Amino acid sequence: MALSRAARVILVGAPGVGKGTQTERMLKKFSELASISSGDLLRKNVRERTPLGIQAEHKMKAGSLVPDTMILRLIINELTNRGWLSDSTIRPYSMYTSSLAMDGEDTVDSVFIPSGLRTSKYQYSESPSASFILDGFPRTAGQARQLDELIPINLVVNISTPTDIIIDRICNRWVHAPSGRVYNTTFNAPKEAGKDDVTGEPLTRRDDDDPEVWKARLKAFKETSQPLLEHYDKKRVLWEVRGNSSDEITPKLLKEFERQFGERD
Repeated sequence: MALSRAARVILVGAPGVGKGTQTERMLKKFSELASISSGDLLRKNVRERTPLGIQAEHKMKAGSLVPDTMILRLIINELTNRGWLSDSTIRPYSMYTSSLAMDGEDTVDSVFIPSGLRTSKYQYSESPSASFILDGFPRTAGQARQLDELIPINLVVNISTPTDIIIDRICNRWVHAPSGRVYNTTFNAPKEAGKDDVTGEPLTRRDDDDPEVWKARLKAFKETSQPLLEHYDKKRVLWEVRGNSSDEITPKLLKEFERQFGERD
């Protein structure tokens, strides 16, 4: 399915709701759509020892959170390197530059994130080939406002599944740790109970697959996501899809995405 314009998408949903599954299915359906994960970008920069990666590693080793400005710089670099974003007010910079002042005030945060950002400084592509699903950022309304200053998101999907169904899904999840294969006794049970289909080795449960742990995670998500959803609702880009399973949600999501961005005859 071809797209008529650039789709800039964020999927919002509670842990365990299946955002990753929906992303994979959308990427298969729409070849012009790409997935951009802030976590993957961060790990890549740390691994390849880029200036951003070095600074991020320093922050993490010191026990600090990687600041929003640094995550935004990662996103700016990725979109710029793909040719989807440009800004003449920021000096040319490659995420693979080998040198950057690490002392004093000339840090990634101060040099490459100017104060008082304005959307008008940035030119973004509306080509269908500049379509992406942004994963991992933003998670809060504050982060969303910062992202607004760089590039406007034009579809935010709120994936809604009842809490009791998510908890039930997690409680019935079993994994083959060496391979990462995941089973669920409700809808994707192993051929032999408690054993991996491929190796026959025993399945285990993840340490954090505990109902009480997940109830706490879901409560925390609800508290932080509500202002985020309200922010995008005011911008009239929020769309909600409800369902008890990924298979129930996918057709609704694909239909809406095609309605908004699909090429019309």
